[in-house]
Amino acid sequence: MSAQRLRQVIITITVIAAAMIELIDTSIVNVALTDMSGNLGATLEDVAWVVTSYAIANVIIIPMTSFLAARLGRRNYYIGSILLFTAASIACGSATNIWELVAFRFIQGIGGGALIATSQAILFEAYTVAQRGFASAMFGLGIFIGPTVGPTIGGWIIDHHSWPWIFYINLPIGLAAAVLAYFYVAEPAQTRRSDIVDWTGIGLLVVGLGSLQVVLERGESEDWFAAPYIVVLTLLAAASLVTFIVHELRTAQPVVDLRILRTRSLAVAAMLTFVLGFALFATVFVVPVFAQRLLGFTATQTGLLFLPGAVISILVLPVVGRLLTKGVPPSFMVVAGFGAVALFSWLLSHSSLAMGADDFFWPVILRSVGLCLLIVPLTQLAVSGLEPADIPQGTALNNMMRQLGGSFGIALVNTYIVHRLASHRVDLISHLVPGDPATDARLQGLAASMQTHGSSALDAAQQALGLLESTVVRQATLLSYLDAFGIVALLALVCMPFVFLAGRPKAVSRAAASAAAEAH
Repeated sequence: MSAQRLRQVIITITVIAAAMIELIDTSIVNVALTDMSGNLGATLEDVAWVVTSYAIANVIIIPMTSFLAARLGRRNYYIGSILLFTAASIACGSATNIWELVAFRFIQGIGGGALIATSQAILFEAYTVAQRGFASAMFGLGIFIGPTVGPTIGGWIIDHHSWPWIFYINLPIGLAAAVLAYFYVAEPAQTRRSDIVDWTGIGLLVVGLGSLQVVLERGESEDWFAAPYIVVLTLLAAASLVTFIVHELRTAQPVVDLRILRTRSLAVAAMLTFVLGFALFATVFVVPVFAQRLLGFTATQTGLLFLPGAVISILVLPVVGRLLTKGVPPSFMVVAGFGAVALFSWLLSHSSLAMGADDFFWPVILRSVGLCLLIVPLTQLAVSGLEPADIPQGTALNNMMRQLGGSFGIALVNTYIVHRLASHRVDLISHLVPGDPATDARLQGLAASMQTHGSSALDAAQQALGLLESTVVRQATLLSYLDAFGIVALLALVCMPFVFLAGRPKAVSRAAASAAAEAH
């Protein structure tokens, strides 16, 4: 193996490992919130800030990574971010109260936010243009597998150990990635100017995205605009982000160079990546909740639902990379990817309360194949029209759109489920009319069953009404989740025609593509 080839392999392993631990931490804590609440003596509402603080820090820092890498030196910034993320992980596991944990999670999010966009830029620059399809596929493994296996790993740790270990497992991986980055990651040949610090842009970005993320994370639990602080933060986010966009387009050295969105392929890819994030994170959120609340799955059983899909992605992503290297247009794969995601969602929109783990197998496989066909080609599409110096900023913006899409997806789908639950409950109750033969027969049957278990006639009648109400709520909840899957399917279908607005990416010579195929 040549020295150049060895360097490519080591850099690939390093950046994928760093990206995976960051993405795993976006979802691994979701199955541990109850244990954290009991151990730290906090309410579930307070513990939810463990998730919110990490997401806020992530979405703020991601678009700034290109500027920070240029200002501090990309190698220094990358290694420093890995070490900050790792140290904050240890601090999270050692937290003695909920607000310590929230603060350390925010710091962890600042370190972790840099790992995705910077890792991607480092990986792209380690490969030739013809080899970037393969590089995108390898990086896609981390992007896809991270949030997918997070609940599986978290469920196993909670069932067999204690919640601090969901953070401690980052220590060996983080240290190894930092050491490898120190020896093998080099500074890029071209960087953007960074001699002037755009403090106004940084301030507007922090306030705007921070406020928006709080609204998305906490809005549904606060009944949205019924809470005054949600109203204030919504207005603040809108005003700050609009001002930020105007300011960044006018300043000579912006902290986020929005001008590169004039590149049509990046603009379209960013929009579709937002939808990808919506589908990726919304389904990772909805499926586990559906399985646990309605089907009675344990945390481990729920996490294992996604395992076949993770295995399939390991097989599919390299194939997608090879197809891109051979010149297959990314737009065709993206259309197929959205079609597969739509079919996955449509299949689950016909679920029932009698479903078992086996019934999720083929839909989850479809989801994985679809997302593989989206993650890699959209990344390729995003950078295809950019100059080398603009690639870090382009990958940062693209990754920010995926994170924002995920936040919007979880918030909107959760709100939609709550809304549809109320609507379906009203519809179902309207059919339960006193004096209706079917309703009366159902109540009498339930009351008789209660009496056989020792209840008095009066108590049995009350218990029968309670059982009927719980049945209605359970059925209404099922229908609301089915509606949510249907919405994701519809969104995926609507996006398909927009793919072709991106045009064709820059062509890669047949000789270069052939050389890349032989190399891999």
